Amino acid sequence: MAPEPPERSQYKRLQEKHGPWRRALWAMLIYLVAGLIWISVSDHMAATWFSDPEQLLRIQTWKGILFVLVTAAVLFVVILRQLNQDRARLLLQEDQRRALRRRERQLTVLMDNLPGMAYRCLPDDDWTMLFVSAGCADLTGYQPEELLHNRVVSYAALIDPEDAGQVARDVETAVRLGRAFSVEYAITRKDGRKIWVWERGCGVRDDEGTVVLEGIMLDISDRKQLENELEAMATRDSLTGVLNRRECSRVLNEELERARRYARPLALLWIDFDHFKEINDSWGHAAGDSVLCDISHLLEDSVRSVDTLGRFGGEEFVIILPEMGVGEAEETAERLRQRVARQPVLLESGHSIRLTISVGVAVFPDHGESLDSLCAAADKAMYRAKKQGRNCIAMAQPLEAVHNGLR
Repeated sequence: MAPEPPERSQYKRLQEKHGPWRRALWAMLIYLVAGLIWISVSDHMAATWFSDPEQLLRIQTWKGILFVLVTAAVLFVVILRQLNQDRARLLLQEDQRRALRRRERQLTVLMDNLPGMAYRCLPDDDWTMLFVSAGCADLTGYQPEELLHNRVVSYAALIDPEDAGQVARDVETAVRLGRAFSVEYAITRKDGRKIWVWERGCGVRDDEGTVVLEGIMLDISDRKQLENELEAMATRDSLTGVLNRRECSRVLNEELERARRYARPLALLWIDFDHFKEINDSWGHAAGDSVLCDISHLLEDSVRSVDTLGRFGGEEFVIILPEMGVGEAEETAERLRQRVARQPVLLESGHSIRLTISVGVAVFPDHGESLDSLCAAADKAMYRAKKQGRNCIAMAQPLEAVHNGLR
């Protein structure tokens, strides 16, 4: 625990030891004691030393005058001491006020120059703000006075509903355990724009013993955007935007495991563009890239939401069709082939070209029971479609036929 500042301990001593009632009582007791001592001692001494009544009368007169002077001196000392203490208290209070104003100015400058928003709030359903720094306007679009005590809107109303529950649980758990919390969530600014914020804070007790939350919030939208871009780069093909080979293989492996566990079929289409090299040679690689993008979007729009399209490399694409048997897979492949053949691709030059595809179809477990065997079966079927004249589909060989051929 940090040591108590000396001026605070001095102030507490003044408060504890020298309250108004105690000080007044102390002065009265001193006066009474001094008076009683003087009267009893002086009367005894006068009676002992002076027996002549006339002389004793004069002594009593001077004794009274001396009593007034002595009590006046005592009162002067007592009052002077008390006034000095009052002066010390006033000076101490003034020093404390100056120190408090100086710290408030320093804190205000610090808060106003923070990159985000500092806050103090109640841990209630509304996140009622008791204090927010000037950074509130840049972060939320609302002025500080609009958020304080929920005058215009509560801070809880800005939090994305999808994140609100989890954020509340994380904060509650941290406060209960006496730990700091760090949470990330989306909020909606006053202008309607959504941003991501990172919040770091902790629960503290105020002077009344009430638990409040204090912390800071920062705008991390740029970081979130970068994370999403990096995630997309790791899973998406940079040209067409569909899944890349690695991510597509992962999805296919998961679907195979699911199909094997529940004994359900799974179809795989292996697609290759016919005479794609001629497009690059005749119209340039930019035109070839445009064709790849257009046809990949056409294929993606032509399958179910549960299906997965991926680019395995070059002009080769695969489509994963869960819960689809041999007959349905063959019909789907034929439908896609016809749609690509009917759909011309418009180039930036204004010319349009037509493209055809060759499709190999393999189905789990008829044509393969593992990722490698299923991919190999679909790839071989695609090459057979090429040999059959292109712009057609070919079914993979059943496993039994392959096994019989090996025998």
